This record gives sequence, C-alpha cells and structure tokens, in this order.
Amino acid sequence: MARILVVYHQAPFMPMRATVRSHLQSIESYSGHECVYLNTARPRAPRYLRRFDPDVVFFHYTFLSMRSAPEVFELAKAVVDYLRESPARKVAVPQDEQTRSDLLCEFINSFGVDVVLTPAPAEAWPMIYEGTDRSRLTLRTVLTGYVDESAVRRTAKLARRHHERPIDIGYRSWDPYPFYGRHGRLKGEIGYLFRRRAPEYGLRTNISNDYADALFGDDWFNFLLDCKYTIGVEGGTSMIDRDGSIARRTLAYLDEHPDANFEEVEAACFPGIDGTFPYYALSPRHFEAVMTRTCQILVEGHYGGVLEAGRHYIPLRRDLRNLDEVLTIVRQDNVRAELVDAAYEDVVASGAWTYRRFADEALAAARVEPLAHRGRGATRLWNRIDEAFLAPTVALGSLVRTTREGGPQATWEKTRLVARSRLRRHVVSLRRRLGRSPGCWRSD
Repeated sequence: MARILVVYHQAPFMPMRATVRSHLQSIESYSGHECVYLNTARPRAPRYLRRFDPDVVFFHYTFLSMRSAPEVFELAKAVVDYLRESPARKVAVPQDEQTRSDLLCEFINSFGVDVVLTPAPAEAWPMIYEGTDRSRLTLRTVLTGYVDESAVRRTAKLARRHHERPIDIGYRSWDPYPFYGRHGRLKGEIGYLFRRRAPEYGLRTNISNDYADALFGDDWFNFLLDCKYTIGVEGGTSMIDRDGSIARRTLAYLDEHPDANFEEVEAACFPGIDGTFPYYALSPRHFEAVMTRTCQILVEGHYGGVLEAGRHYIPLRRDLRNLDEVLTIVRQDNVRAELVDAAYEDVVASGAWTYRRFADEALAAARVEPLAHRGRGATRLWNRIDEAFLAPTVALGSLVRTTREGGPQATWEKTRLVARSRLRRHVVSLRRRLGRSPGCWRSD
C-alpha cells in the first residue's frame, strides 16, 4: 500500500466549494491507498505529518494558486518546506498557469517536482514552463474538473422537484480584469449580449454579471434545473503574465482611470500581448450543465475533447455574428431534447469523465497502481481532524465576520474560543471511539 500526501490550501471560516472537495477527495476515494491531507492554511505542519514518510506527494491547485499573492504563497510554502528534500515522487496539479508562472516554475525546480498534471494545451507548455528542465519534468494533460458521481445522484434527486423549467436562458458570470485578455472578456460579454437581445425573441432570462448574485452548491444546481438553456465559453485566457507585472500595471492604471475601456487599458499596459497565449480549458460548469440536462449555448472551442458542437451544444461563433440564428433556435426549442440527451449519455452515463478517471491518471503519473479494492483509502485520523478544524468554525462564520468587521474585539475572541472548545470536544470524542487516551492528541 502506497503512502500518499495531498497538499492543499483552504482558509478557515471559508466553506469549501463542492468542486474543490470532489477534486481533493478523488485520490483517496478511488485509489484504495493510505492518503492524508495537509492544509497549508495552518501556521505549520503538525508533528504527525512531519513524521509521515510519503511515497507520493500531490501539490493541489488550491495550494499552487496561492502564488497569485506571493506573500501568502511564501507562508504556504514554509509549511511544506520539510518536503523539499523528500525522496517521494512529487506531482503538481496546477491551474490558471497564466498567473505568476515564474513562481510556479521556481517551486517546481526547488521542490524537485517530477510530474505536472496540467489543463493547459500542449502548445502553451513552452511559454508556461520556461526555465524548468523539460528533459526531467513530465507534463500530462488533465481537465480542470470531472463528473462527481455523488453530485450526479444528488442532482437526480433535486430534479424530481423540478417539473418545468420557467427560465429560457440562465447564466451567472462576472467581468474579468483586462489582464485575462479578450478571451477572458467573453465570459462577461456574452452575458450582457444575451440579456439585451434575448427578450427581443420573447425569451425569459435570468442573467447576471454581478458577483453578488453568484450561486453555490445546491442553489446552483436548482438554478440550472430551472433553466432550459445556459450560455458559456471555455475557461482560460489569451495572454500570460509570467511575473505579475501586467496585473500590477493594469490595476494601477484602472485606479487612475476607472472608466477606461479594454482597448485603452491594453494600449497603456500590455500592447501587442493579447492573443499570444492560447490557454483554453473545459470548466466544471460545463459538466454541471450536462448533469442537469440544461442545454448549452457555447462559444465554439475544443472543450477538452469532451463536448462536440452540434451534438452536445449549440455553437456560437467567437465573433458572435450568428447570435440571431442561435436565438431563433432557442425560441423554436426543437433541438434541446436531442442535444441534452446526447450530452448526458456521452459524458455522464458513459462514466468516461468521472473523477475515477482523474484518479487513475494521477496515480499513473505517480507510478502507483490502484488497489484491486477501489474503495475509500486507509485515511489516517489526522485527515479527519484537519477537516474537523474547519467544521466548527464555518458554522460560526457569519458571526465571526460580523464581529471582526464591526463588533467588539472581546466578542471575536469569545467566538474563537468557542470554536476551539468545540474542536477539542470533537477530537476527544474521536480518540475515545478509537480506544485511545483523549489527552494524547496534540495540534502541533
């Protein structure tokens, strides 16, 4: 049995998104091996994990994404610094590699990462991983997310309460910063465009580009189940910012010129750079639409080789010039059933794109054979305690945020102590159930 360590980052008082949890737990759920987790939001690695000698270390994208805030990334790296000289096979699973790719490459070099599982297309690899030893480093393509089988079952239960779909076109997005390039801007542009034009065709919409209207968890699935159609575009960007300088220039320019349009910002901050970096990837949101049998209207793209234009979705040209044709198809509503049935059959029912596939690919990269019993791995107690560390505090999250922002400091301290007390009681209960002394657990 292999010993696997998964390094991730989850800030206290912040609930974990369902897609992140599914991605994190896939290695444990489908390998059958011993698997433990280290959250770098902690001030230091506990002594238990420093004594844990892993055969494989996975550096999850939640940890690697901290490089967008270099100061925080340095603190997170300090928690796992003891792994720098570990002989374990090390696998990085990054996303959004267009951001501070210099820090990503530096981490790969200094920690001796052996394999990178990346959603970036192969043509973007030379730009992203410039400065690494490509003769030693192995790169393999994965998706940003997969179909969660438990979410499929939960969505099926939710669907029983939705007897009709009152919304013709539903969508949630926000306006990305200019340094995501014109491709990134498409996410916001299609929202504004459909919200303005769809009513001309007698279509009912629920479209918002305001982050305050974002939906999470079952609220998002219930929303999709109320929609006949949703719109979208591949995730990613059309430009790279290796050292963060483009983002810094852009934000500084917008501070001085808050009403500047994209063309003005481009001319002032990154002339001639947009379009030089083709980083487009399938998003978990596309899988969620398939699971809820919501017909997708998507800007034409590759979509990880999973979704096929005309078979799984209604294609929208990148220049958006066939919008009237698309809206006519939506108003007629005579191809939706065929498209959603084909998408569900090929993507979900086939089982070809579940997290089991990701786990198989990740284990193959780590040179670990999955055990014959493909059930939950032999997870050590610490993993459960690490998750329990968040559980009692999340329930107090609204109170904590209120007291931190405007309430008395004494109230905040009381809330923190209550959370720690609940955690301690939870740990003692776990120890007693395992027949061990309640006092032998230490948090450091």
